[in-house]
Amino acid sequence: MIIEKKKLVDSLPPEWPEDLLPQIREALKNSGLKVVVLDDDPTGTQTVYDITVLTRWDVQSLSAALAEPHAIVFILTNSRRFPLAEAQAMTREIARNLLSASQLTGRRFSVVSRSDSTLRGHFPGEVDALVGELGGAVDGLLVIPFFEEGGRLTIEDIHYVAEGEMLVPAGETEYARDAAFGYRSSDLRQWVSEKSQGRIKVQDVASIDLSTIRRGGPGAVAQVLKQLHGGRVCVVNAASYRDMEVFVAGLLEAETAGKYFIYRTAASFVRVRGGLGPRPLLNGDQLRIRSGQAGGLIVAGSYIRKSSEQIAAVLSMPGVTALEVSVPRLLDSASRQDEVARVRGRADTALKQGGDVFIYTSRELVTGADAVSSLQIGQSVSDAIVEIVQRLQQEPAWVIAKGGITSSDVATQALQIGRARVLGQILPGVPVWRTGEDSRWPGLIYVVFPGNVGGPGAIAEAVKRLRDSKKEKPG
Repeated sequence: MIIEKKKLVDSLPPEWPEDLLPQIREALKNSGLKVVVLDDDPTGTQTVYDITVLTRWDVQSLSAALAEPHAIVFILTNSRRFPLAEAQAMTREIARNLLSASQLTGRRFSVVSRSDSTLRGHFPGEVDALVGELGGAVDGLLVIPFFEEGGRLTIEDIHYVAEGEMLVPAGETEYARDAAFGYRSSDLRQWVSEKSQGRIKVQDVASIDLSTIRRGGPGAVAQVLKQLHGGRVCVVNAASYRDMEVFVAGLLEAETAGKYFIYRTAASFVRVRGGLGPRPLLNGDQLRIRSGQAGGLIVAGSYIRKSSEQIAAVLSMPGVTALEVSVPRLLDSASRQDEVARVRGRADTALKQGGDVFIYTSRELVTGADAVSSLQIGQSVSDAIVEIVQRLQQEPAWVIAKGGITSSDVATQALQIGRARVLGQILPGVPVWRTGEDSRWPGLIYVVFPGNVGGPGAIAEAVKRLRDSKKEKPG
């Protein structure tokens, strides 16, 4: 049932009064644990800052990351792009290499499987692979899709997606109709059972409710968690960052007592689990856009309605060369290369002339007969977008990539990013990376724009901020 957000939130018990981030930071320092986030697309960095992102997971790279003093490291798997069997094989390989890196460095770690706040992704397949490979007696699998920046709240086990001033149950949104990862249930306990095809019964899924969090505090949360065993799934309710602080403080208490958990979460949990507080949006001095005559590049592949609205707003901006890529032509082997060459050529010309270029896929969604074939179509389109960017001769002043699969493929293949630094956010929930020295264009500003974040003018606002920062002189 759709409900007014203010009405529902106002009906809840008052938030826990104490700021718990200092306590969380102290607990993390004492534990020495590294929080390793396996991110199924690059958008999971949308709440963090001053941390490393890896797109490679060989033992040497992981050892170097574990040795760094920071509490968090992200590993970009982009597993949402692949069929389940490939995603699980990738997850198992990372887990094995993490165990080896941990032995080499002596640094213990805790694993977060970060996925979509609107419940799309390989669940429970990826966490099953983690549990099987990491070994040990896993007491609980914690499901935490809360993402405040995007208006994703979990209240009385119902997961909501904010649309304006209203909260829509997730199962009633367009995200639930996803061709590859669709679902029906908004109640997370029912969703767990649905996604496991009934293997996990609704009555076997535990829950930590907001009454426990807001009235009982960390101690009450810890007591619930200490009772979990045998890998039992537990969903976590949250309607604010303070709720997440209370939960994490209780979680750390339970882990100190010897409990072992694996997490399936959205991005907000990661920020709190790493002890990071809020930070203002990035300003022009922090972005430090390189000077020069080249324009910026925007690439969009997401098909959801929110993305299409945002694309329309950018198309109305002055100084933008719009290049629509025909998906039917990309899927036709006779015309694919001609379409790639056409768009690449026009993009290079516009960039060299100092204009911003917007490359976006035609808006009619093409799907397959089933989830696997739909993923394959998405891969084919994404591969073509990557090829266009790979073949650019002109380095852009900055790059925005819209959509999880698109932003991951552009990062790892077109820009050849092996390692990047997350600077922060340019808009709420929209992370900015600076590419590492091993990338195609070192030091480039790369904006990872999630498909399901922002209002109609969000991409246009990001473009405006990047343009303005390019005009400013670094201090």
